Amino acid sequence: MTAATLRRLRGSMIAMAVASVALSACAPTEIPVEVRIANAAPAVSVRARGETVPVGTTNADAADDPAIWRNAANPAESLIVGTDKKAGVYVYGLDGKVRDFSNAGAVNNIDLRDTVTINGAPGILVAASDRNDLANAKLALFRLDPATAKLAPLGKVDAGAGEAYGVCFYQAADALYAFMVAKDGTINQVAIDASGATPTGRIVRTLKLGTQSEGCAVDERTGRLYVAEEDVGLWRFDATANGSTTPVKIAAADNRNIVADAEGVAIAPVGERDGYVIVSSQGDNAYAVYRLTDDSYVGRFRIVDGMIGGSEETDGIDLMLGDFGPNYPGGLFIAQDGHNAAAAQNFKLVAWDDIVKALGLK
Repeated sequence: MTAATLRRLRGSMIAMAVASVALSACAPTEIPVEVRIANAAPAVSVRARGETVPVGTTNADAADDPAIWRNAANPAESLIVGTDKKAGVYVYGLDGKVRDFSNAGAVNNIDLRDTVTINGAPGILVAASDRNDLANAKLALFRLDPATAKLAPLGKVDAGAGEAYGVCFYQAADALYAFMVAKDGTINQVAIDASGATPTGRIVRTLKLGTQSEGCAVDERTGRLYVAEEDVGLWRFDATANGSTTPVKIAAADNRNIVADAEGVAIAPVGERDGYVIVSSQGDNAYAVYRLTDDSYVGRFRIVDGMIGGSEETDGIDLMLGDFGPNYPGGLFIAQDGHNAAAAQNFKLVAWDDIVKALGLK
């Protein structure tokens, strides 16, 4: 190697080292969660009354999204379905114990609807966003047997291009729809027909947000779809198949009321049109609440340690009002817990009455 070559080599190495230092200096520094909490809007405290058994995937971001089935005849026997996004779908009782597990692979969000016609008979239809093929989103469909708490796989339907992330049902007068939220912010509205031997799906229209999105929920009384765009905030769309595709921004991820990421979304319907939409403010371990009638900010709450641990870095949430037995007489709120101390991730169960009291809701 000549002296000139050595000089060129040393020069290249020095340039690379300088570039590396410069990039490191420009790289954003993550703000500690304690600082994010201190800078965010105040949040009232509530405590969980129950929790599920941790998911089977340990040492990983695995538990993701819950959905609730209420047993009207015996509310204390209601069920919860929840995803382990590395492995499949769990069914839990309100005692938090595992009742069933379906090895569905990489699934993300989940939702369910009761009294859906399945193979010619009414049943509980469960849909999980299936991301086993990262280029092609699918809906993995199951029947949930309320008597045995067992899941029976029904098959998969196509839900458009891209990586499957969020999913939520919308039972309209004309059809049952599932909104598939792809990772890039594309939202496909899929008409679902599970009445035959094999379920089918048909994309009827496509909505769009600009960046990574996931959590969604529909207020079926008003036909409004709510979607969380992770670094941007909370949006709503017209959920009807022939409605406007233009989104309306409800709240920004402003590091005050919502601290990015904006994640799970849930609806608390009250009366004919009133109630609340709740979004997970993942960046500061809180949940922001907005009024459905006028999109106004109501307040925030946080699930803190008590007899049962609190929740942190929540992905998916779900909420259902009504009697769920003596521990949850007014309704049940469920949040994924991204830490769960030394154990694998799980889901925390909170009485809606406790949230109403803490926030002074009516």
